Amino acid sequence: MEKAVHLTGMAKAELESFVEGLGEPAYRGRQLFGALQRRRLRTFDEMTDLPKPLRARLAETATASTLTVESRFVAEDGTRRYLMKTRDGLPVETVFIPEERRDTICFSSQSGCPLQCDFCLTAKLGLLRTLDAGEMVEQIVVALNDAYGVGRQAPRGTNLVAMGAGEPFLAFDPLMKALRVMADPDGLHIVPNRVTVSTAGVVPKIRELARTPDRPHLAISLAAPTDELRDRLMPINKRWPLEELLAACREFEESLRAGERFTFEYVMLDGVNDSDAQARQLANLLNRHRLRAKVNLIPHNPADELPYRPSTEERVESFKAILESKGVHAFVRRPRGRDIYAACGQLAARRVSNVNAPALHQLS
Repeated sequence: MEKAVHLTGMAKAELESFVEGLGEPAYRGRQLFGALQRRRLRTFDEMTDLPKPLRARLAETATASTLTVESRFVAEDGTRRYLMKTRDGLPVETVFIPEERRDTICFSSQSGCPLQCDFCLTAKLGLLRTLDAGEMVEQIVVALNDAYGVGRQAPRGTNLVAMGAGEPFLAFDPLMKALRVMADPDGLHIVPNRVTVSTAGVVPKIRELARTPDRPHLAISLAAPTDELRDRLMPINKRWPLEELLAACREFEESLRAGERFTFEYVMLDGVNDSDAQARQLANLLNRHRLRAKVNLIPHNPADELPYRPSTEERVESFKAILESKGVHAFVRRPRGRDIYAACGQLAARRVSNVNAPALHQLS
């Protein structure tokens, strides 16, 4: 049986062509785009502005949703983690982080991850599959509908971070397509300037992103100031070691917009990469490459399966002070949703007991 066409990842022009192939006028494609993206509808039956015969034909040949929400977990700090399944039964996780002035949705680009970073629980899954553009967009639709109601506008701004499961730059083409679809002013209208993509250091794609019009912001997971340590913590470093990675970052700086800086993320592992000497090594490394990036210090989010502990608060502050004394802008990123395995590096399709979670309504 032929797989139904997934419409949620299609741009407006693609939907126009799709409905014309069904013998319908192009404006029906624009209506369909608005229903999927602006009104955030996930079934054709809800799209009552479309003729009933067209809705019936769409149901025979296409689908508006492929992700099924299995569980929603709510942390004490209000963070929500959604555990979903693809139509081929693979786990997808998305995190909604409410904040006073904006909300952030952390979405996944892959089910699992192939990179085997030693401090990341997601690595234990391995790579199951790269997600398509529609599966990425759907994650945002699910989170917004749950937080605010179907089709209701978010009262605060919405930022997106491609920092969930997977390496986004190994899903570069579907990711860029998803971002273009979400940027459309007739749809979700989440523009690239409100999106950050995090990579472990896929150097060719860093260079490609620099050449991409209307690109998102860039964040790079670093985790170590030397190749010897980074080889152990992040095996991707054996393919693109620090000197090559930072040279690409220096090239990327040429594409920065006024007032923009990219970000290095540095997970803080107790007794592993958090000494004063390593802080000085990191500052010297960045200064030698004349990089204007900021550094986000992220205390490690622990799990029983991982052999690491988070650095103490005092150690993190000391590390930060040394970076700043050498002219490196540094910030501490506080964990969110750690108690429901929603924090950075914890996404591994975990089911946990969660008394805070209200009943799932019509999310799937």
